[in-house]
Amino acid sequence: MANIDVFNLERKKVGELTLADEVFAADVKEHLVHEVVAAQLASKRAGTHAAKERAAVAGTKKKLYKQKGSGRARHGTIGAPVYVGGGRAHPPRPQDWTHRPPRGVRVGALKSALSLLFKEGRMTVVDKIELGEIKTRKLVGVLAALQAPKKTLVVDDKANATLRMSIRNLASSQFLPPEGVNVYDLLRHDHLVLSQDAAKALEARCLERKS
Repeated sequence: MANIDVFNLERKKVGELTLADEVFAADVKEHLVHEVVAAQLASKRAGTHAAKERAAVAGTKKKLYKQKGSGRARHGTIGAPVYVGGGRAHPPRPQDWTHRPPRGVRVGALKSALSLLFKEGRMTVVDKIELGEIKTRKLVGVLAALQAPKKTLVVDDKANATLRMSIRNLASSQFLPPEGVNVYDLLRHDHLVLSQDAAKALEARCLERKS
């Protein structure tokens, strides 16, 4: 089992937490991480790019001149792609890029990301995150005491409104509940700070069996 020190908000050791090796000390499978991150980024794409084809542009549909006898190229309407203001040939269409990998792949990638942070010493567990008041400056001081870099992902129960509202003014840090933790947000931050309860909730989420 993986053991990690538990600190208070002043970074004084107050205990030790045992976590499952299957979640926090697993092999880092880069191909799973890549697949899940690529799927997350693809799902963020708007997919609203579009252009008009010749049938959709404004303008007369009347044939410009007779088919034969003029010595000019044969043309139908002024909306043809060869004319300025005409429609585009094979234009881009709105497209949904959403892709959702299988659950086994998603869970495997999450385990790999958590294990990577644990092995590299970029994860800090605290007994509880209680600020007492909504104060961004106070949270900045707490993160500094915990030796957490500027880009920090803080994970705690979603009911912790004080933490959630204190961190929202920090452009480089983010708050997520355990059920919202994902591979992309784990990897784009330099450090992970989570409460004991959040660590156990993440562990349970990764070990949950789906029929």
